[in-house]
Amino acid sequence: MTAETSQTLDRGLRVLKLLADTDHGLTVTELSNKLGVNRTVVYRLLATLEQHALVRRDLGGRARVGLGVLRLGRQVHPLVREAALPALRSLAEDIGATAHLTLVDGTEALAVAVVEPTWTDYHVAYRTGFRHPLDRGAAGRAILAARQNLVTDPGYALTHGELEAGASGAAAPLVGVTGIEGSVGVVMLSDSVPERVGPRVVDAAREVADALR
Repeated sequence: MTAETSQTLDRGLRVLKLLADTDHGLTVTELSNKLGVNRTVVYRLLATLEQHALVRRDLGGRARVGLGVLRLGRQVHPLVREAALPALRSLAEDIGATAHLTLVDGTEALAVAVVEPTWTDYHVAYRTGFRHPLDRGAAGRAILAARQNLVTDPGYALTHGELEAGASGAAAPLVGVTGIEGSVGVVMLSDSVPERVGPRVVDAAREVADALR
């Protein structure tokens, strides 16, 4: 460190970089060991970063990058949407259902990109900016499954009537995108999700993840 630099800011940026390099978050102890500082310093750094939504901590105490990082640049969300739109358009047209990219925002699921099919007589209206609890709806459940390392073959979540009466949903988590927790899914007016939809959603989630890397 030189006289012109800030040690505290340097440590805060190092915390963000460490968290960005892990998909499962880090504990205070793990951060303390990696930074070579005591736990009290780490607590203060995390508390400050949390105030700015740059870091969030889950119920187990693990710290992760917060969506406030995305808000630092006004063009980041549009860039995320732009990267995801080709896969979402293909998914919506193929399935004939509303497709969406959903990211974690605190304790909620936030739809950041939505594409509706062009050829159907009717479909579910699902708007960008729509929020719902992570433990309700296919989008949130897929994210939680990935967070808890419960994503196995076939790797998608199915729900019915949890967010809207008569609507069913299917979603698969984004895998391997550093610093972003999210899912890609579809929502449709039906009593159940057709068998081919789940694997198709998994493929779309993989396409979006590749575009965001």
